[in-house]
Amino acid sequence: MSENAVTIRTRKFMSNPLLNRRQCIVDVHHPGRANVSKEELREKLSKTFKVSDPLSVILFDFRTAFGGGKSTGFCCMYDSVEVGTSFR
Repeated sequence: MSENAVTIRTRKFMSNPLLNRRQCIVDVHHPGRANVSKEELREKLSKTFKVSDPLSVILFDFRTAFGGGKSTGFCCMYDSVEVGTSFR
């Protein structure tokens, strides 16, 4: 496995139509790296879930497991950037 290999898995995915967003828990496996930047994760998640604007993907509360190699956090994907800024 190369050092830049990053595996992203989502769990507890749910759609929240009242807030115009999709939300999930993100598990990131990154062996050989201390952590992964939120910008890199935002780009990969926006491509995976076909979000039109990567800025409408909000990542927060990431924790790196002791010993490294795995991080877990939350993700909210809003329908538009304006909707996301009104709730944040």
